[in-house]
Formats: sequence, structure tokens, C-alpha cells
Amino acid sequence: MTGTRYLASPRSVRPSGAAARWKWGDEPWLAAVAVAFTVAQLILVRPTLGLGWDETVYISQVSGHAPAAFFSAPRSRGVSLLVAPITSWSSSTTLLRVYLALLSGLGMYLALRAWRGLLPVRVPALAGALFASLWVTLFYGPQAMPNLWVALAALAAVACFLRAQADRTRSAPVWGLAASAALMALMRPTDALWVSLPLLVALVAVRRWRHGRLLLALAGGLAAGAAEWVVEAYVSFGGLAHRLSEGSSIQGGLGWNYAVGDQLRSLGGRTLCRPCTGAMPHTAVTLWWFALPVLAVFGLVVAVRARHAAPVALPGACAVSAAVPYLFMIGYAAPRFLLPVYALLSLPVALALVHLVTVPRGRLRPLVVASVAVGLLGHLAIQAVVLGHVADRTAASHERWARIADGLHRNGVRAPCLITGDEAAAPPVPIAFYAGCASANTGGHNRNTTTAALVRSARREPVAVLTAEGGKPPSYARSWHPVHLAGRVDAYLAPAPRNGRGA
Repeated sequence: MTGTRYLASPRSVRPSGAAARWKWGDEPWLAAVAVAFTVAQLILVRPTLGLGWDETVYISQVSGHAPAAFFSAPRSRGVSLLVAPITSWSSSTTLLRVYLALLSGLGMYLALRAWRGLLPVRVPALAGALFASLWVTLFYGPQAMPNLWVALAALAAVACFLRAQADRTRSAPVWGLAASAALMALMRPTDALWVSLPLLVALVAVRRWRHGRLLLALAGGLAAGAAEWVVEAYVSFGGLAHRLSEGSSIQGGLGWNYAVGDQLRSLGGRTLCRPCTGAMPHTAVTLWWFALPVLAVFGLVVAVRARHAAPVALPGACAVSAAVPYLFMIGYAAPRFLLPVYALLSLPVALALVHLVTVPRGRLRPLVVASVAVGLLGHLAIQAVVLGHVADRTAASHERWARIADGLHRNGVRAPCLITGDEAAAPPVPIAFYAGCASANTGGHNRNTTTAALVRSARREPVAVLTAEGGKPPSYARSWHPVHLAGRVDAYLAPAPRNGRGA
């Protein structure tokens, strides 16, 4: 089929006439994708889902519910700013989830709409639907995490870049590129650089794409978004080089690390695969991952043969660049890391599917349409099943943390208070946030205090050391009062502080 005359047909690729002008009648398609994305989050992930470990770190920076948790070198404060309009005055997780679901739906609509006039509306609409159908996209849509926002900003950035190149008299796409680049860098500066690398190379190396205003907008947007992160590097981490080095150390040391297998294992519903061991998920779960590059390449071939390659080749190049650090430079995996890759590749994949179902004629067309429809329905069903398992397992884990926090409250550990302990058995960072306490660690990547400082704190406020059930506490807490809590966790509570308050 790919060798026939259908491959050269431009009908599924190049917008012309009314399509190039982007009719208002096209808007409902993109709005429908965004609304469906939002509704699916609220139904399948559920607004009552408790806060995760990383979420409590980001939210605690702008919340009055608990003291700010330790903010490690790789993190950026974009998510904290994103959630501040809610968390600065409310501690309701449900309200936060609804806010983020609505905001991510709006972000999806704006990112897709940026492609107006570059491709027929059915291509970005289908691309958005494909991207939104992934369990990892739906799961992180209502969460206070940065990766989806990098993905949506990347999708918008490439579209604004192409629109500015197509019409150099307009300023709106230039400002759109600057804003999208700034959002990417505000959320994750290093990811923003990897995504933008092909755009920067194109602006410098391709003569017909050299555009001074566009280069300034892209570089200026990246710099503006990363400015706070760079300033904080000098204020709190001893300089930019030291922060980058510390971030690399926390991530296990960036270098040659073949993590393709790790990413495949994470597709079965593991939100963090570190260490990434165990069996691979069922082939049906990972099949879409192998089909993704094949369909993307086919979509690129279709676009090249139609002499309209840029709107497909450029997002593909940015996707490849964004994938490099997470497939070949890091020793563990989380499916959310590749969200920008999936968002960018959704365009060539959507083009390939549109081409397959619209171009063939005669007896071949019903067969192709039926095959694509069955494949998409099977994909949706599998993604829904995986999402259900992930949401249920995550909810159970977060409910366990909430029960532990309630147990600490019943034993007198109330704000102002401090929680530390065994991260594997009962991570102190999220449990402390649930309890309204500060968190402390004397070792590991989240080290932010010393043993002597903990002992001094115990003289002023309630302090609890968490261990696995039957586990041994650190030497300084062996004489403290032991309490058994829910979730197979023990707590060792410091004697009542001198001010009369205490555990």
C-alpha cells in the first residue's frame, strides 16, 4: 500500500483554500478533544485522588498547610506557580484536581489550535485525541507535575515556529514561540533545551529559516523561563555548574545509560521504575509503543511525497531530541518523562492514520478503515485498563499515607512538628505534608538536616521517626516512645517538649 500512487497524494497533508484559512467551523473539533480530555480525567482518575510524593514537594512551596519540603537540585518552581492560585488559600485536593483538569484541557485546546493553517484540522484533532488517550497523559493531567505542561508547550512552540516562518510579517506567532519556550523552561529547563535544540539548529544552520526575531524569541523565552532556576542555583546550590552536577547525581549520574527497556517496563503502570527490574508488560500493553515510530516515519514519508514536510518533520525532530536523555542518558524510567515525545510524535502518527483511511479507493478502503478502527478501539481499551489499575494502586498508597498521618495526630504529633524516618517504609516528605508537619532527612538525596539538629528540634516541638513495622529506629530515638501505626509502620515519638506540647 505504501508503494502505490496513494502515497504521493497531498490531500491528507496540505491545507489549501478554506482549510488554510482555518474556518470557525473547525473549532468544535479541537474543543471536543479538549473537553473529552478534561472529562476523562475527572471520571477515570477522580478528583479525590490524594497527593503524590513529588506533588507534596511542589505544593508545599506555596501552601500554608505545611512547611515547605526540601527542594532538590533537579526541580523547578514552575509547578508551584501553576498551583499557587488554589493552594495559596485552599488545602482541598479535590478543588486542586478539578482546577488542573480544566487547565490542562484548556492547554490542550490552545496547543492544538496553534496548528491552524499548518495542517488540515482533522490531523491536529486526531493527534490531540491520540495523545490524550494514553493512560500516562490522562493520569498526569490533573496532577501537580511538570511533564505534561512541557509537552503541551512543546506542541505549541513548534507550531508557532512554523507559522512565524510561513508569514514573517505577523508578530503573534513570534510571541507565541517566546511564551511557549518560557513555559517549557519554567517547568523543566533541561527538557526545554532538549526539545528546542532542533529549532535552534534550524534557525542557525538552515539559510531559508534564518529569522533574527524568531531566534531572539526562542532564546529569550528559554532564558526568561529558566531565569529563576539559574538565580536559585547561585543562591542555594553554589552555582549553576554545581546544581547541574548535583541534579545529575540525584538522577544516578547522567551518561550512557540504555533505558529503552526500563521505559517499556514502566508502560505497564509503574509511575516510577527505579530500580527497573521485573518482567516486561504483556505485548498488548506495549504494542502501541512499537507502532509509534513506524507510523511516525510513514507520516513523514507521506508529507515528503506531498512536498509539505516541515509541519511533520520538525515536530518529529524535536521528539527525537527530547527522547535522547530519557532513553540513553538516565539509569531509570518514569513514563511521564516521555510525554513531550508522545505529544510531538502524535502529529506525524495522526497524519499517517488520516492518510490510510482517506486516500485508498475501491475494495481496499473498507479493509483499511476497519483495521485502523479496530486497532484504535483496542488501544483505547488497553489504556483504560492500565489507567484504572494505576489510579487504584496510587489511591491506595496515598490513603495509606493519610492513615499514618491520622495516627500521628491521634498520638499528639501536630503542627508545629517534624517527621523523619525510613523513606522506603514510610516516606517522610508526603506523610509530613499530610500531617501538616515539616519533613527532615539526614541522608540520601533529600538530606536537609543533621542528627544533632533533629535532637534539638525534639526539645521544642513534637518529632516522630517512622520505620517499617518491627524496624529499628536510629540510635538517638531508641529511648523514644514507640507507637504502631496503620500501614505496617511504627513511629518513635520524642518526649514532650519543654514547652509542654508534644507527642
